[in-house]
Amino acid sequence: MQNIPSVPFSSKGDLIKGMSTAFVALAALCWGLSGGVGGVLMAKGWDAFVVSFYRGAIGLLFVLVWLALRPCGSGLASRRLWFWSAIAGLGVAGNFAFYFVSIAEGSVAVAVTLMYCAPVFVYLVSFALKLERPTPLKWAAIAVVMLGIMLLTRIYGIGAGGVTPIGVGAGLLSGLSYAVFIFGFKYAAPHGSPQAILAIAFAVLAIILIWPSEADQIVAALRTPDWPLFVVLGVLGAGLSFILYIVGLRHAAPAVASVVAMVEPVTASLFGVVVLNESLVGSQICGMALILVTVTALSVYSRLDTHLPGRTL
Repeated sequence: MQNIPSVPFSSKGDLIKGMSTAFVALAALCWGLSGGVGGVLMAKGWDAFVVSFYRGAIGLLFVLVWLALRPCGSGLASRRLWFWSAIAGLGVAGNFAFYFVSIAEGSVAVAVTLMYCAPVFVYLVSFALKLERPTPLKWAAIAVVMLGIMLLTRIYGIGAGGVTPIGVGAGLLSGLSYAVFIFGFKYAAPHGSPQAILAIAFAVLAIILIWPSEADQIVAALRTPDWPLFVVLGVLGAGLSFILYIVGLRHAAPAVASVVAMVEPVTASLFGVVVLNESLVGSQICGMALILVTVTALSVYSRLDTHLPGRTL
């Protein structure tokens, strides 16, 4: 047997960064797959709000276990933590619900790409609140994303690609809601631990989404043969993925994390095409490419420049 060389101390940091990047990629992969699993459940007749509720509720169980294992520095006594975490909860509730409504009214590929526009909404809100200085480059990037949205959704001939106005609107609202989550998480972070913030946010999500959900479907989901899919959705879409992402961001380079996050829309789109038999025409593929490349570049630039998050926490 060959002797295994020891890892030099100087390379341990690179190893940690590599593992952190892998965690971010795995989280993005989980998010992408969760969109496809949600599409499968809705194709079976489950309501989009019920699917969103169980995704968040199962995620809440994971985060509560994480909080119980790491209770130190939770900050749960802070009113500001509760306030901003509740705002984050409103955002993630809208993100989950509108995302699945968009899938139900269109396709996984269109819905996930529209949601991926969240950094654009972050910029627009930052411009309005004077947290970010607008520049010609940033406005040009936003314009390219808008062009990509037009091509992806085929809004010039709505219905031609099987995407309804509700699907388009819900997809954009899912991105806007994620922007709300980003700001809520950002302002809650100085007052407590990530697990405490997510525990409050997911609890708020469960309270909000139980209201529009069909009560009989919520009960029926507990004894349906489809329950393994609900479990997979919650584990991949909210439980394991958020934990992996937070742990990964501790050591992953911000720019690298933004690029790796592209795994999510690519995975979701492939799932839709391969498993759900969805299809995209050439103009939609072009629009998707414009959005993904521009948003990723915008996220990398923003995080290097002002540390605004893209598909980040």
